[in-house]
Amino acid sequence: MDLFSLFSRKPASKDVANERLKLILIHDRADLSPELLDLIKEEIMNVIAKYVEIDNSDVEVKLTKVQDGEGSSPALVANIPIKRMKSRTQ
Repeated sequence: MDLFSLFSRKPASKDVANERLKLILIHDRADLSPELLDLIKEEIMNVIAKYVEIDNSDVEVKLTKVQDGEGSSPALVANIPIKRMKSRTQ
């Protein structure tokens, strides 16, 4: 056991590389190009912006995988920081 790894909060480079490879495989299996993912992100942001004020600089939309009864399947995950709610009269 590496004693220094107990104190390090930074993930090992092999773990980061492994996670990146998983994401690439998920993108390939879902047949979702980066351009299409950007388009989906833009449309999601436009819809949500009708109801809330969002922080566009910190939006993250990614494709990941979730476990279901038949194995794993792709899932779209969005992290969209909300600044404030808009009034319903707008």
